[in-house]
Amino acid sequence: MNVWRAHSALLLSTLPALLLLGAVGGCAQTFDSTNLGVPVTMAGPAGQAPEGAPFRVTAHAVFGLWGLATIKEPSLRKALAAQLGTGNGVGNLRIRVRSRFPDVLVTVLTAGLLIPRSVTYEGVVLK
Repeated sequence: MNVWRAHSALLLSTLPALLLLGAVGGCAQTFDSTNLGVPVTMAGPAGQAPEGAPFRVTAHAVFGLWGLATIKEPSLRKALAAQLGTGNGVGNLRIRVRSRFPDVLVTVLTAGLLIPRSVTYEGVVLK
């Protein structure tokens, strides 16, 4: 019985540290548009909608070990390569990262060892 108390006391004392570590370092993503080769803007002038073909592309990111390791990271360049074609740039780019129901289900079933995320790129290809 004393062994049980020692293990539970150790678990209770380290649990806050593990939760803080997971919250601080987990599931971070950086999106860099400098390697696309075309100008990218997040927003245009107020009151003016950019002219061009709108697009919406969804990619997936996968993190492991409760968000501490990146297994698969979506590439902004690959996601927009097919959209750009002969376009001169991208306007009104919006990036939305979210967990859909299947993503949450995988996270729960693997107890956080795998954490998938859906990344959606939306914008307008400028002519």
